[in-house]
Amino acid sequence: MLVLLPPSEGKASSGRGAPLKPESLSLPGLSDAREAVLAELVELCSGDEEKAREVLGLSEGLRGEVAKNAGLLTARTRPAGEIYTGVLYDALGLATLDTAAKRRAARSLLVFSGLWGAVRVTDRIPSYRCSMGVRLPGLGALGAHWRTPMASVLPEVAGDGLVLDLRSAAYAAAWKPKGEVAGRTAAVRVLHAPTRKVVSHFNKATKGRIVRSLLTAGAAPKGPAELVEALRDLGYVVEAEAPAKAGQAWSLDVLVTEVH
Repeated sequence: MLVLLPPSEGKASSGRGAPLKPESLSLPGLSDAREAVLAELVELCSGDEEKAREVLGLSEGLRGEVAKNAGLLTARTRPAGEIYTGVLYDALGLATLDTAAKRRAARSLLVFSGLWGAVRVTDRIPSYRCSMGVRLPGLGALGAHWRTPMASVLPEVAGDGLVLDLRSAAYAAAWKPKGEVAGRTAAVRVLHAPTRKVVSHFNKATKGRIVRSLLTAGAAPKGPAELVEALRDLGYVVEAEAPAKAGQAWSLDVLVTEVH
């Protein structure tokens, strides 16, 4: 099982580990694309601060993120699973998983990123600020920048198992499973059952709980239909819609009655 996650806007501070070693990151097929984004982001943030803030869409209160990006090449690192914080990652609680569940997380979780493309939760990265919606002056829109290398690398990473897609729309734009891979992909929404609407906070929290539940239970669904049964066994209310034709992903709605 491969689980595709969005990053978090908020991030922990860089750690005490050695500075970034780009060659050590997972998915080496993304290396050239990563280096291009990293180089331009550092150059942008080392220059005109106001221009960098505008490009990155940062408020006045986030002005310090520009300097953080300018120092990425020498900043200390920590595992990506510790860098990403926020509602989904709080609910997932990687640090409190048992040893077996942590091993499953290391194998199966893939966090998408405007800067790195995608990383494993064990990859050591510095704290940064660069969403997938950013349009860098030289490279252009990051979603488009990542599509070609992702199309080459991700099908191999997906292997022949289930792909559980929990990404938000901006990050989903960087890679859309196609063909045979799409047929074993399940894209999940979380809906407030009484209103049938997505509400951001509990949408993220529930996705984090879903991943935690699967990891702690040791669930290993081989495809979307098996995932539906696994989630129901874990107590979730799930509505599933199989694709109308080959080459499309399954759609799964997880219904939640309480907003929390």
